[in-house]
Amino acid sequence: MKQLFQHAAITEGITVRVAVNFLPEQSQPEAGKWFWVYHVRIENRSHETVQLIARHWRITDARGMINHVDGEGVVGEQPVLKPGESHDYVSGCPLTTPHGSMEGFYTFHREDGAPLEVAIPFFPLAAPADAI
Repeated sequence: MKQLFQHAAITEGITVRVAVNFLPEQSQPEAGKWFWVYHVRIENRSHETVQLIARHWRITDARGMINHVDGEGVVGEQPVLKPGESHDYVSGCPLTTPHGSMEGFYTFHREDGAPLEVAIPFFPLAAPADAI
């Protein structure tokens, strides 16, 4: 059985897990458009409450072009995670090449307001051979 979350990174007790899937129905290879959906689960296994404030993504396509995406929260939310809690969300990424990758970090605030940079694991974006 395929593991749901293929990629994970842990920073100071905060685990970020990612599952990624190619979406052929949202892609148009003949028009140079490929689309992936990714599911992120953030688990707070630390001993303090944290709040996700911002995200930073580094998206690289097969040509080596890098796109940096910064924004507040995730999909319009800035979730607060108490110890033992988790937060899931789903988003998508279009590319103009059939292969690429994503990685990055979230900025959290600790209870005392201090920032905490939490790694988002590197994960590949790869269209199947029949979608190239």
